[in-house]
This record gives sequence, structure tokens and C-alpha cells, in this order.
Amino acid sequence: MPADEVRPWVMEWRKVLHAERYLAPGWPAEYGGGGLSALEQVILAEEFAKAGVPTGGPNDGFGITMLGNTLLRWGTDEQKSHYLPRILANDDVWCQGYSEPNAGSDLGSLGLRASLDGDQWILNGQKIWTSAGHLADHIFTLARTDPDAPKHKGISFLLVDMRQPGVEVRPIKMISGESEFNEVFYTDATCPKDSVVGGVNNGWAVAMTLLGYERGEGAATVPVRFQAELDRLLILAREHGVASDPRVRQRLAWAHSKVQIMRYLGLRTLTSFLAGHHPGPESGAFKRYWSEYHQIVTELALEIMGASAMVLEGRLPSNAFQPDDRSAPNTSASWIGSFLNARAGTIYAGSSQIQSNIIAEMVLGLPKEPQAATVKS
Repeated sequence: MPADEVRPWVMEWRKVLHAERYLAPGWPAEYGGGGLSALEQVILAEEFAKAGVPTGGPNDGFGITMLGNTLLRWGTDEQKSHYLPRILANDDVWCQGYSEPNAGSDLGSLGLRASLDGDQWILNGQKIWTSAGHLADHIFTLARTDPDAPKHKGISFLLVDMRQPGVEVRPIKMISGESEFNEVFYTDATCPKDSVVGGVNNGWAVAMTLLGYERGEGAATVPVRFQAELDRLLILAREHGVASDPRVRQRLAWAHSKVQIMRYLGLRTLTSFLAGHHPGPESGAFKRYWSEYHQIVTELALEIMGASAMVLEGRLPSNAFQPDDRSAPNTSASWIGSFLNARAGTIYAGSSQIQSNIIAEMVLGLPKEPQAATVKS
């Protein structure tokens, strides 16, 4: 399929998924979901992967996986009734406003201010690395609503309409040539007083819930996409006549073992879901695992292609954050795009170093890393 036809086709396919209640298969039916169990969702994801079709649109990871699931846990009945059906109908397209120039991995240092003025919040400040922000018309954002509170207190989770003069989006050119990341500037931007999720000054707890969904919700289904990508890589190796090279075979075997381990990690997460547990800090282990694996396996793909990887041919990947679709052609552009996009995987949603600290402190119970002594003048 030509590159300029991919996005229109994906959006048409998304309408079909919406009509059949497959966009958010685990959501309650009253909000437009399919009411499926966690196990049924894995089976559905496997079937989509076999068919080589996407499971949603470019911003659905933010609107459905992150915000939607967070609203189901923290939102008021009014917020759930209003926003969830609109997310599925694509009436509201969402992005995530977390990172700032001085608050990336150290999210608690965020400086975006929100002050209450009558029945609305006034926001001033900046966000950065806003994935797919150029495609969105709404943003869920963390803002400091009590500047006098301790670092992780006084933060609120706000729902903001971006279609107003006080919000400016500036795309950032990526190494892949795309502009999936953006800067977002708030200048006296507003949102209604009741657009707070989880209560005023309780945004940190809400944010951690959302990060758990971002890092761990797909643990049981994402391995299906990585297996499909590995299947394409095996075909690529045969096409380039290196499938019998013992060095290449060894590395392909390594990739196979990693995907199988990823699958078992996903099954463990699925077992936790079936027991009624929400994603927690342990989801950082899965996020670190797949992001580091993806950099290595896409690097292997380019090595297999050899000189062919020096020239872009074909369309770029349809997704900047996951492996390309199973049905994607084994062209240089698909693999080069995946390789370049994978560079960011160990940074966004919490860098590998941050994931290690989370696992050590919050899962294994190890002491915090010693802080450097402050020298007083």
C-alpha cells in the first residue's frame, strides 16, 4: 500500500473496529467496549496480528490504553459517560502532557502551573516530547495546582481542550524524518473546574496509574506484534541469502528466545489481570525488556540488508511506537523506520535507568540510590 494511503486506510479500518466493539474490547459495553476478559483480549490480539491489521488508530494508545483505562478507575460517572464514548468515536483525539524541559525522568519536578479562577483553571507553562500531539485535539496533562506543597504533592491531572488560542503545538523533527514528538505551550489556557481526574492535588496517584497502563497494559498482547516482526525478519534473512549463515542464525535464535521470554512475561501479567490486579511498578520490567530488545533486533535487520539499508525504499512504518504491521512489505524504509523509532524506546515512558530504579526500590525493596552531598558555600 502506498505511503499516502496508509493513514486513510487505518482510519477507515478503525471505524470498522468501533462498530464491532473491538477498539476497546475490555471496556464495559455501556461505554462502547466489548466487555471481553483479559484472556479474550489476548486471543483477539493474536488474530489481528495473524491477519496483519492494526488494532486502532495512531492516538488510541493515549486515548484508549492510557486515558480511557485511567478514567475507568479514577473518573467520575460524569467523566466516564462523557469522554469514553467520544474517545471511541474519535470525537476527541488525545495526547499525553507529562514531560517538561526540566521534568522528564524526574516527573515530580514539573512546573506547569494551573490556578483556579472561578469555575475554570488557568494554565501557564510548557510540555515537551508530546507524542502524536500534532494529531490531537485534547491533552491530559499534569499541572502544579499547589506550588507550596511538597514535590509529589500539589499536582493535579487535568483534561484540556487544545482547540483554543492559549495552546500552541510545535512539532519536533525526529531522526526518522517524521515529527511524532512535539512541544506544547500553554499561555493562559483554560479548562473547566470539573476537568480534574481523581481529585485536586491527587494527580500523582492518577499519573502513576496511567504510567502503569502505559508500561504494562500491553504486556500480554505486545509480544504478538514482536513475534510477527520476527517472522518478517526470518523472511528477510532468506531473501538476502543469509539465513544459513551461522552468525546470523545465532542472532536470530537469540531474538527468538527473547520473544518467547517476552511472551511468558506477558502471560504472567495476564495472570495478574485475571486475579483483579491493576498494572503497578513491576510493569517497568516489561517496558525495559521490550525497548532494549527492539533496538537490537532492528539493528540486526539493517545488518542483514547490508547496502540495501543505505537507501529508503517503500513506505515508513505505520506505527512509530511498536513494530510495523505483519503485512508490511520487507522494504528498507519499513526496517529503517523501525530501527530509528526504536532509538527512542529506551527513553520515552521512563528511561531504562528510571525503570531500573523503580524495579529496585518499589519491586525488590532495595534502598534508594545514595544522593550526592550538597556543598554549602
